[in-house]
Amino acid sequence: MIRTIAAAVALCLVGSISTAAPSFAQTTMEHVPDRPTGEGEGPYETLLIRGATMIDGTGAPPEGPVDIIIRGNRIAGIVRGGGSTIAADHVVEADGMYVMPGFVDTHGHNGDPGKAPQPSYGYKLWLAHGVTSVRGVPFYFLPDARGVSDAARSAANTITAPRLFPYAVFGTGDFTPTDAGARAWVREAKARGFVGVKFFNFAPPELVRAGLDEAEKIGMGTVAHLGQRGVAGMNAAQAAKSGLQSITHFYGHFESLLRDGTVPQYPPDYNYLDEQSRFSWAARITDQAVEPGSDAWNEYVDLLLAENVTLAPTFNIYSASRDVMKARNADWHDRYTLPSLMRFFEPSLVNHGSYYHDWTSEDEIAWRRFYQRWFALTRDFKDRGGRVTAGSDPGYIYQTWGFSYISELEMLREAGLSPLEVIQAATQSGAAELYDASGEAPPFGVIRPGMLADLVIVPENPLANLKVLYGTGHRRLNRETDRIDTVGGVRWTVKDGIVYDAPALLEDVARMVELQEATP
Repeated sequence: MIRTIAAAVALCLVGSISTAAPSFAQTTMEHVPDRPTGEGEGPYETLLIRGATMIDGTGAPPEGPVDIIIRGNRIAGIVRGGGSTIAADHVVEADGMYVMPGFVDTHGHNGDPGKAPQPSYGYKLWLAHGVTSVRGVPFYFLPDARGVSDAARSAANTITAPRLFPYAVFGTGDFTPTDAGARAWVREAKARGFVGVKFFNFAPPELVRAGLDEAEKIGMGTVAHLGQRGVAGMNAAQAAKSGLQSITHFYGHFESLLRDGTVPQYPPDYNYLDEQSRFSWAARITDQAVEPGSDAWNEYVDLLLAENVTLAPTFNIYSASRDVMKARNADWHDRYTLPSLMRFFEPSLVNHGSYYHDWTSEDEIAWRRFYQRWFALTRDFKDRGGRVTAGSDPGYIYQTWGFSYISELEMLREAGLSPLEVIQAATQSGAAELYDASGEAPPFGVIRPGMLADLVIVPENPLANLKVLYGTGHRRLNRETDRIDTVGGVRWTVKDGIVYDAPALLEDVARMVELQEATP
């Protein structure tokens, strides 16, 4: 048995040129506390959400007012036009507000002991931004079994957290590098309670193919990070042909679209282990790729469609690359980003993702140009019927939980999805991606009778302005008073019929930040 793949995963996540170990204030993640009394109300025998405008997640236009009747943890009925006279145990007065299905984050992590040691920090930030389901890829890196435990506790509503869908990282732990060993590892992951597998392509291609095949046979989801270290053996086109269900990030796409050759041409001084070198160069690969709309480009999009691949682009996680000053000074950092997390974000030879060691105007311009190609590929895929979902990959590169998810929605809009398509990506499409492998119909993701009561209620119209979903709200000038008002922010998040006060969750997070600031 070997652990070389596990070592490679650790190297990918640390990603530095230093041989020194990170300096962490803590060495282990903390236990998630039980949900305290009064944090979240319900589920109720009958809950009524009254008077909202509904955006149902299917791509259908808004309609309202509607009354939504919830019994226990299921939507029991929708009264169009409002005016329901049903006797309810609890009423959410949502007149003038907007209700959507709970959001699905298809790329989540919990963090590391040194930057965000209490997982409820991220869980509460997700819920405070309307995220009711998260795919962990993985939630905990090594050991990763706590993600399974947290998922069970969340399903029982004994912790304050979204629904959790834990994925295991292929090859971690004891692993025999053979076809039979790869298949056995996947079966063991399912037996341990994982619902899917996250692949990195630095494992030998034949083992990745065996793992993908076995996962499909036993109904496990698959997603891959197709990074530079393994792209010569398996790019995105090859992974799609091998049965991969979902591609996250941008890795592997443009290596499948090279004008010349089969591998990228790296600069002579390129060093993968130097993250400044790695990420500075990553944006420049499009200089070697075919043009959007060319035959080769269209053939690649056709391949992804034919293989039924889902794209979870995670645009937001690299957004600092095009304006690091903006990312560093985001509105929410002072009140909601832990000091330990801000320290982790600072340029570092050790911390993965803190790669802007000497980030120049030329680097930012290269990334802005790169995003246009990445947007174009995603847009073409979407326009021809491909499924795109919303994933945030929080905890790196100035991306704080919850806030980074809303940033991803804004960037999906920038990529060319319409506002309704953005909401669909965040709800119905995300739920479908989570359940495809199992063959089950998603029990959430749209608002209709019989579905689980996972909802997000906001005072402002997100189709007009996605910024109203940020926990810090949206600032605008009141033209009658000539004063600046802050509007928006999620008001209530309903998960499994339990009504969470989103501003109260944010206040709890703010207290975590204040406590850490006051602790020497």
